[in-house]
Amino acid sequence: MAEEASTQNKIRSGDTVLLRIPNGDTRSVKVEKDLIVSIGRLGSFSSNELIDHHYGLTFEIVGKNLVVLPPQNIQELEETDATNEHIVGDGSVKPVTPEEMAAMKEAGVHVSDIIKKQIDQHTNFELKTEYSKDKYKKKKEAKYAKVFTTIPPTLFNVCEYWYNKDQGRIRDLRIDALSQMLNLANIRPGGRYLVVDDASGLVVSGVLHRMGGQGRVLTICDVETPPAYPVMTQMNFPPEFKSIMASLNWATCQEDYTPIISTWDVEEDQIRSDKQRIRVNKRRAASDFLQSTREDLFAGEFEALVVASEYDPQSILKRLNKYLGGSCNIVIHSPYAQILSDLQVVMRASAEYLSPALSEVWLRRYQILPGRTHPMMNMSGAGGFILHATKVYDDPSAVPVEAHRRLQAKLATETQKSSDIVPSQQEEGDVAMTDAT
Repeated sequence: MAEEASTQNKIRSGDTVLLRIPNGDTRSVKVEKDLIVSIGRLGSFSSNELIDHHYGLTFEIVGKNLVVLPPQNIQELEETDATNEHIVGDGSVKPVTPEEMAAMKEAGVHVSDIIKKQIDQHTNFELKTEYSKDKYKKKKEAKYAKVFTTIPPTLFNVCEYWYNKDQGRIRDLRIDALSQMLNLANIRPGGRYLVVDDASGLVVSGVLHRMGGQGRVLTICDVETPPAYPVMTQMNFPPEFKSIMASLNWATCQEDYTPIISTWDVEEDQIRSDKQRIRVNKRRAASDFLQSTREDLFAGEFEALVVASEYDPQSILKRLNKYLGGSCNIVIHSPYAQILSDLQVVMRASAEYLSPALSEVWLRRYQILPGRTHPMMNMSGAGGFILHATKVYDDPSAVPVEAHRRLQAKLATETQKSSDIVPSQQEEGDVAMTDAT
């Protein structure tokens, strides 16, 4: 098991790998055997040099080869009396000219030597604070260093990559919102879940990641063929993770759906060639798989419904509600509060839903460095809104809660009155006995 776990932490041929470059951007590259990978100005290299390396390593591009760099420790900066107030931008700084820079690069001068020469020609460098010096060096390294770091394909890293790349494609679904959705839905191995994902497969990826290849995931989409979720390519799921997932579109998930008669519905004696036989067998297998998936949906008793869709959540819930089991968690995410607020009002008026709660997702990031820990100056405005409720089976014969409370209060009042009468009768008896005496 330890050997298998260590193998999964390595880059394999066919994986999609995220690379973090010095300026903070992240690139996604496909690693195939004997493939040349290009990273813009940083250069290119053979992907064979990445295969079988562990994720998280930092590489430097030297020519067409990769060199593994040792990990860097965070150094404690000692504050001095230097301040930036004495620095005057009078043009006395003579930076390295483009001709000199091109000559050094052509001669193969290392980036550390290039930065050292720039520092030597910076007459005001020693007047800077230690923090300013460190920031200056990192800025130059981000500009000239030909290094990158491979990022482990965790759900956090993949969500961060897509949120920074194009948050509209994942419906503004931030990692903190996604984690809350998975927790509220109680996603676990062996469960049965319905997912409506219009966030490029981010929600499906989170569900599959938590299930670990055990259980059943049924996604509802609006395309005829199974959707190609682009987020799943960065997760590098093994085949057993994807085998528990199936998809239906909004037409095939209807019980009165009638499939169009296809050319596969032919007799054996009408098949004239091997190619036609292969084509007919594929279509038959697809039809059988579709029918079994529909039967799985109609069996119902799903344990959670997770929605991140552009369509009206009321219509989605109305169509899929009958397939949800008792105590099923309903979790719906939307960038807009009003849409979920309207649904919350509808759910509160229904006896089928328990405690519908609407919450806003909020996140604040901090820079954690020695002597420089503070909130980040820039942050995302919002991570959307989440509506959570629990489905319960409606029992019309059950006594409503308020009526039950009124009945209990009435019984308690009557009991108190009877208890007040009994002692008074006892007192009258005691008085009669005294007079007789």
